[in-house]
Amino acid sequence: MCGIVGYVGKERCTDILVDALRKLEYRGYDSAGIAVFEGDRIKTVKAKGKIDEGLVKKLPQATFSATCGIGHTRWATHGEPSDVNAHPIGNGRVCIVHNGIIENYREIKTFLTGKGYGFESETDTETVAKLLDYYYNGDPIEAITKAIEDIEGAYSLGIIFREHKNTVYAVRKDSPLIVGKGDGESYIASDVTAILERTRDYYCLERGEIAVLDKSGIRFTDTHGETVEKELLTATWDVESAQKGGYEHFMLKEINEQPDALRNTVSPRIKDGLPNFEECGLTAEKIRSYRQIFIVGCGSAMHSGMVGKYLIEDLARVPVVVDIASEFRYRNPLVSEGDLVVIISQSGETADTLEALKISKRKGAETLAVVNVVGSSIAREADMVIYTNAGPEISVCSTKAYAVQVAFMYLFAFEVAYALGKIDESECRRLVAGLEEVPQKIKECLEDVSPYQYVASKIFNAQSLMYIGRGLDNALSMEGSLKLKEISYIHSEAYAAGELKHGTISLIEEGTPVIAVATQSALFEKTLSNVRTVKSRGAKVVMICKESEQLDKECADFKIGLPASEDLFLPLISVVAMQLIAYYTAVQRGCDVDKPRNLAKSVTVE
Repeated sequence: MCGIVGYVGKERCTDILVDALRKLEYRGYDSAGIAVFEGDRIKTVKAKGKIDEGLVKKLPQATFSATCGIGHTRWATHGEPSDVNAHPIGNGRVCIVHNGIIENYREIKTFLTGKGYGFESETDTETVAKLLDYYYNGDPIEAITKAIEDIEGAYSLGIIFREHKNTVYAVRKDSPLIVGKGDGESYIASDVTAILERTRDYYCLERGEIAVLDKSGIRFTDTHGETVEKELLTATWDVESAQKGGYEHFMLKEINEQPDALRNTVSPRIKDGLPNFEECGLTAEKIRSYRQIFIVGCGSAMHSGMVGKYLIEDLARVPVVVDIASEFRYRNPLVSEGDLVVIISQSGETADTLEALKISKRKGAETLAVVNVVGSSIAREADMVIYTNAGPEISVCSTKAYAVQVAFMYLFAFEVAYALGKIDESECRRLVAGLEEVPQKIKECLEDVSPYQYVASKIFNAQSLMYIGRGLDNALSMEGSLKLKEISYIHSEAYAAGELKHGTISLIEEGTPVIAVATQSALFEKTLSNVRTVKSRGAKVVMICKESEQLDKECADFKIGLPASEDLFLPLISVVAMQLIAYYTAVQRGCDVDKPRNLAKSVTVE
């Protein structure tokens, strides 16, 4: 959510800032703006709406000559989307951009009002800008240090002071912020995709650290004014991987990248045909020592955990608790020393998931992070970390990031089962070999998209839709339903097929679309019985099952056949069908596929 950028260098910064903001559009936003040094003052331009429809049209015809500035894409939390509430925000002497939530902004606002300050916007951000102005007496570091002592909440800030021309200051608490190092120029950004075209070298700003960027370079201090030495990181992503590459949307590109992404996740964790997680210190001895396994995540990450639960319990016969991070953190979970908590997050910055990790550590459990972004907060906080190596995922709707999380769950389940002696070496090798074949099976699903386009043409006018499945298929149905609702805006719910007669069948009426997922042979006839039940009540049924399954009109109106594979791996293959159904449905409805309304890629506040 929201996006921060900043630049200090030799070039005119207006175009650099605007282009960097465009790279952060995927995070979700409803207004955008920039503030730059122009002469002896700070010049701010900001507007409600998309960057090219609002901000760019308001910029003066003659490009600013400024070589230093900050920019922002805002996702409204406090105050409606408007020009006034857009960032940057300031009073001419201090100007800031802000991500996150200031929890005690009312108290700060009351205090500052008593000191004679007035407020124009409805934002919590303005209280921080005015607080910085209140404390400023010529020393920016002192003002920042005093201000953040008063602020409660999660935030990252980019700050410029009129009297300190061509200098950008940055500070963060929980909300992510990086500092990029280029050739004679420096940057701040919410994530590395914003600056990839200009540099791949960056620092991760830690909680409570202050970065100072000026013409002489970059330096870091703590709140006591002590110099902080930091490790320079290099992004492994290239510029091309963060661009569309000829595809109409990033989502479609990322769906098609899944075969390679799966290989990048799985192959480095296989040694001599067996799972190997020694890179992060997860050994067979450790696995045997754990009392319980918990899996925690939000949204698609939680759904990948549901698949992991089915796999681990089936293969390793170990009970697994899967929890939504926002619930886990507030229900005093029964986690203790001797437990393993697997924390899943694409960005590695998800606020609720990060807090769940901290709680788990405080309770004595070991934590294993499964993240995509190197150096992210969750990766740094966890005891062990697995990087999924999916590359940048720009579309807000997660596809390849989810697929690689599930692929990890397969390999992890095999390792747990083997370490506990529930499967022998030959069986473990066979399962690993089967997983290595999945990318090719997914490629086969991607070769002909006409079945998914046909289904989309039949459901794009629906008001509501239902997914049903059993076992692993039920877990996959949850993800399929989420994909559809978040980008097409069609109301969609996933239900365990066996639960239909316990209430949800009342939703079925003539013409109700039902997508039934039935990939598991042991449960196929049971699911088929449920399908006939909804079909007899007027539902229009799409079946996702093996190509070899023979269906009649009493069972389904249309079948999407999956390539031949062992049942165990079909859920990982079938998710591609659900992603493409969602994609083509959203396209037919004219939706903004990559940037669905009200959503943000990385949810860094509660």
